[in-house]
Amino acid sequence: MRQTSGASELPAGELRRTIVDSPIGPLVVTADSWGLRTIHFPVDGRVAAVDEPAIDDADHPTLVAARVQLDEYFARRRTTFELALHPVGTEFQRRAWRVLADIPYGETMTYREQAEAIGQPGATQAVGAANGANPLPIVVPCHRVVGADGSLIGFGGGLELKRRLLDLEQGTQRLF
Repeated sequence: MRQTSGASELPAGELRRTIVDSPIGPLVVTADSWGLRTIHFPVDGRVAAVDEPAIDDADHPTLVAARVQLDEYFARRRTTFELALHPVGTEFQRRAWRVLADIPYGETMTYREQAEAIGQPGATQAVGAANGANPLPIVVPCHRVVGADGSLIGFGGGLELKRRLLDLEQGTQRLF
């Protein structure tokens, strides 16, 4: 997961947002001066309400890049994202999210394997909670984490969406 530390033209903490039309519905995407902050799934097919105040700015460079790369992902022309990221979370959450970012496109990992990868093999429930708090789903692919038996469990967008994203990546579903 590429994180940035430098500032851009925005004051620190000032959020910009745009809505990205996608095959799964409208995604609300936010960025600050350091990078992409959040991606919110639609709720019942509609734009999600976002708690943090943000200025609508479809032309912000980070948001434009996110829109282009998400479009490419859904069209199966992109397998990795190249975006400056600035997810906000605890140190444990950020460690868990870095492991997510390293799961190859079309592959899965178990929660136990993820916990082992951060050096805490007994922390599978804490890893699950960190994944549930992932502010950048799809880009930081928490949908690629499965139960010990390969079953689909735990995903903020719902298990049907998790299956559809995995099917898309594994080539068993061309379009949504």
